[in-house]
Amino acid sequence: MKIAVFHNFMDNIGGAEMVSLTLARELNADLYTTNIDSGKIEKTGFADVLPRIKSIGKIPRNAPLRQQLALWKFRRLDLRGKYDFFIISGDWAMSGAVNNKPNLWYVHSPLNELWQFKDYIREEILSWWKRPIYDIWVWINRRLTLSYSKYVDILICNSKNTQNRIKKYYNKDAVIIFPPTDISKYRCRQSKNYWLSVNRLITHKRIELQTKAFSKLPDERLIIVGSYEKGARQFEKYKKYIEKTKPANVEIINWADDRKLTELYSECKGFITTAKDEDFGMTAVEAMASGKPVIAPNDGGYKESVINNVTGILIDNIDEGNLKNAIERIRGELDRNQDIYRYESMKRSKIFNKEEFISKIKEQIKNLYEN
Repeated sequence: MKIAVFHNFMDNIGGAEMVSLTLARELNADLYTTNIDSGKIEKTGFADVLPRIKSIGKIPRNAPLRQQLALWKFRRLDLRGKYDFFIISGDWAMSGAVNNKPNLWYVHSPLNELWQFKDYIREEILSWWKRPIYDIWVWINRRLTLSYSKYVDILICNSKNTQNRIKKYYNKDAVIIFPPTDISKYRCRQSKNYWLSVNRLITHKRIELQTKAFSKLPDERLIIVGSYEKGARQFEKYKKYIEKTKPANVEIINWADDRKLTELYSECKGFITTAKDEDFGMTAVEAMASGKPVIAPNDGGYKESVINNVTGILIDNIDEGNLKNAIERIRGELDRNQDIYRYESMKRSKIFNKEEFISKIKEQIKNLYEN
C-alpha cells in the first residue's frame, strides 16, 4: 500500500513532527509539508526519511499567514491516483482531507489557536488593537476547519484530553492511540546533578515558572533545551525574555541533536515541565524511559502519562512556589534512594512504545481500506 503523510511545517522539530517522521519511516510513506529544515531533521535521527519529504511550497514564519497559507496549500493539494491512503498528522494540514481519500487525521491538538487557547492568546499575547482582527480570523477559520473535518474518514488522537476537545469543538468521536516513543534508545545513568526541561520556547509552556523557581534554589541547576523558530516574532520575543530574566543557575540550550538529548535525559536528576493544558506531552514519556522522575502540572495529557507519587509529582494549580516545593521533595527522596523512581518510570514508559503505535495505526488503516 502506498501511503502519504501530511504535516503543515517541518522547520521546527517537536513532538508532533516526530510523530509524522515516525509514520513516514515505519510505513515507508512520503511526507508532504511546506517549510523543511533538513539539518534539524537529520540531527533528530531521521536522515533516512529526508529523501521522502516533499515541499508543496514555502510559507512565512509568522502567524497568522503561516497557518493560513498551510491550510490553503493543503486544501488545494490533490494526490488522488498516486497513493492508496492518506494520513494527516499536522493539524493545519487537515484541509488535505478534502481531496485526498481514504484518510485518517491523527490529531495532536484540534487547532488550539482557534479553540482551546483562543482566550489565552487573545488576552495574554496580543496587543489590544490586534484582538478584533484575531476574532475575525478565528471566526473564519473555525467555519473553514469545521467544514473540512466532514471529509475526514477516521479521527485518531493522542490522548483522552485531546479526545474531549474533539468532541467539544467538532462534535466528533475519536479513537485514542498514544503517540510513539522509541523506548529502546533511552538509558538511565548516574545523575550529574542537574534538572532537565525540554520545550519549545513559547508562552504557553510557561518556562518563566521554572526560572523563577530555580532563582529560589541557588544550589540546584537547570538545563532548558528550548527550540524556537528563528525569525518568528512570538518565539524570538519570548526567548529574549527568558534569557534576560533567568538566574545564573539556569542554562538554555537552543538546540540539541538526538544523541545529545538522550544523553541529557540519561544523566539528569529529574525532568520538569510546566506546559499549560498540554495535549499529551511526549517529553514526559522520554524522561520516564530514562528512569527519571517527572514534575508536571496536574492537567492535560500529563494526567494520562505520569502517575502521581509513583513516577513523579503532578502539581495542582502550579506556580513557582509549588514547583519549588516539588523539586525539594524529589531532591530529598533521591538523596535517600537514587533509584527510587527508576523501575516504575521505565515500566510506565513501555506503554507508549513505537511498535504498539504503528501496529494500531496499521489496524485502523486496514479496517477503513477493506471496508
